[in-house]
Amino acid sequence: MSGTRVDGSVVQAGEIHHLAVYGQAAPPPAAPTLPVPRQLPPTPRRLVGRDADLAALDRELDEAPEGPADVTVVVTGPAGVGKTALAAQWLRRRAGRFPDGQLYADLRGHAPGGPADPAEALGGFLRAFGIAPVPRNLAEVAALWRSLAAGRRIAVLLDNASTAAQVRPLLPGSEHAVVVVTSRRRLTGLGIDGAVFRPVDVLSDDDSVRLLAQRVGADRVAREEEAAALVVERCGRLPLAVCLAAARIAARPVQPLAATAAALRQESEGIAALDVEGEAVRHALDASFEVLGAEAVRLYRLLGLLPFPVFTLEVVCAVGGLEPAEADRLLGGLIDVHLLEEMKDGFRFHDLVKLHARARADEIREQAEGRAAVDRVFDWYLATTTAAEALLSPSHRTLRRDYTTEPVAGAREFADEPDAVRWLDAETGRLAEAVRWAAVTGRAATAWQLVDAMWPLFLRLRPARLWIEAHRIGRTAARTDGDHDGLLRMLTSGGTGLRNAGEGDLAAEWFTEALQLARAVGLPLVEADALYGLSQTHRTAGRLAEAADCLRTTADLREAGGYLRGTALARLALGDVQLADGRPAEAVPVITDAHRDLLAVSATYEAARALAFLGQAHAALGAHDEAARCYADALAEFRTGGARHWEARVLELTGDLARTRGDLTEAAIHYRESLARYEALSAPDTARLTTALTTLGDPPEAE
Repeated sequence: MSGTRVDGSVVQAGEIHHLAVYGQAAPPPAAPTLPVPRQLPPTPRRLVGRDADLAALDRELDEAPEGPADVTVVVTGPAGVGKTALAAQWLRRRAGRFPDGQLYADLRGHAPGGPADPAEALGGFLRAFGIAPVPRNLAEVAALWRSLAAGRRIAVLLDNASTAAQVRPLLPGSEHAVVVVTSRRRLTGLGIDGAVFRPVDVLSDDDSVRLLAQRVGADRVAREEEAAALVVERCGRLPLAVCLAAARIAARPVQPLAATAAALRQESEGIAALDVEGEAVRHALDASFEVLGAEAVRLYRLLGLLPFPVFTLEVVCAVGGLEPAEADRLLGGLIDVHLLEEMKDGFRFHDLVKLHARARADEIREQAEGRAAVDRVFDWYLATTTAAEALLSPSHRTLRRDYTTEPVAGAREFADEPDAVRWLDAETGRLAEAVRWAAVTGRAATAWQLVDAMWPLFLRLRPARLWIEAHRIGRTAARTDGDHDGLLRMLTSGGTGLRNAGEGDLAAEWFTEALQLARAVGLPLVEADALYGLSQTHRTAGRLAEAADCLRTTADLREAGGYLRGTALARLALGDVQLADGRPAEAVPVITDAHRDLLAVSATYEAARALAFLGQAHAALGAHDEAARCYADALAEFRTGGARHWEARVLELTGDLARTRGDLTEAAIHYRESLARYEALSAPDTARLTTALTTLGDPPEAE
């Protein structure tokens, strides 16, 4: 019987627990069901004055060539003109065209903190389809995104784009996708990608008055036609400015429109630093700000202190020192007057409003109220991240934590490990900003302690660039703080990040500095950590004898210090080095002892790694049945614990073992299952597995 051939690309959204090769009589298993994201931001039920723009967008879609064809439209115009509302409403009107999902990303092209990294937006898209964690490398995550989007009928709204280069990695490349990009710039570079351009201008006089009437009441506008005309004229016929002015008018039902017109005519004071296109928005923002109550004014100023482009309700509670119900009430008031926008995952300022809020925040930044608010945010992030660290990496949770207030109000508690990992994944960008913010504001202790608490994030999610950046900040902060323990932790943890990123020589410098400092201050267990890090740089560079020497000393130091788990890990690493050096017989007892000790301290994940190494040793010695048993036990543990990379690795090793035994059909089954997992992780191992399958050819099926 000829073998079954499997061709085409594979996209895995979840985990595959069983894979078999089917003949013609049995259909393959159904593909996993993916979520259908609906992320478009809310819009008014009817956009005033945009019928012609909507019709033009319809033509771009309806006049596309027959059959599958992707459409990319760039909507351009000045800030506050309503580009996002236009794009979102058009895509929502055509929702039937996109049964597989509607995605949204704010690229923050003109935000005070700088534009968003495309990898951040791609990570959000993949998580919306149920894929997590996602790769942090831009090339890898972009490739996975294109694989996922292939053949799917989706809409993508890329809001506030800065440059064509920022947008290009986010294009799905699917012949069924529709992409709308909004930007203040024309982004002509996207023309080579087939994009068409739709400029959007301010409203006409009549449409501006209609918009004002829609918000404050037609009767009120009709009674003061001249004043209404002055209001929209002084708003520059810019929709955002008109809506802000309308909110002010609506909040004062007995005040004549002429009063608002007069207020808009006056030059605003205290906001000269606000750099916007024209004066209309700054006047309207001041007018909206002035109608806020004292509590809302306070919260608006405090929110202006935050460096995050999007902030959650928990952060709002922290910065304001508020209970959730009170924070929600005040947020509703800010949303009502268009000073805040509600997003799927939190709240944000329009980038123009953010500038206004920052200017207002400057009035209290150095006052006791402003400093206390910032301290509360740092306390909340440090306490919550530390709670995740204590759950996910309890042996790492040993260093001090300094809080302004204890207990920290509102610190999150996690139900289990997956809950903690999900939070770290979702908060990665804000945690990165918090580390930078702590350093800039002179909170050295907070900076390095927050980096230390983020260890499980670095270990499990592997954000390579952030790992290195954060530890560089943390190393400087720990030196400034004069904390030897903190500095040593930054050097060893940061050295690991450098080594993982391929910066072996620099990693060795960090580990050597840590080793010298640990010996100088008399900390043998930290000395062991530094030696362990050095051993891994030697291992990567092929200096196996040096690696083994470092690991033997590491094990001795940890054993003398009573650190059983660390001792077992050092011996496990020594066994791995012996395997790499072609000495499996020496490796078996070393790895066996490490496995026993890891089980004794309930380190089940590390014990499963020991079984995988032990299987390799037995396979090298020709003990195939024993190797198969080790692989099966390790695979079961990795599946239970959700360690997908190790699951893929053990499946590959099982395939190698089947190939050694001459069972090519079994080898192909395991290789394909391993490849599916590697592809879902965008791991570089896919090339190795593809080669392995190619060399097998088309093996016969088992009888």
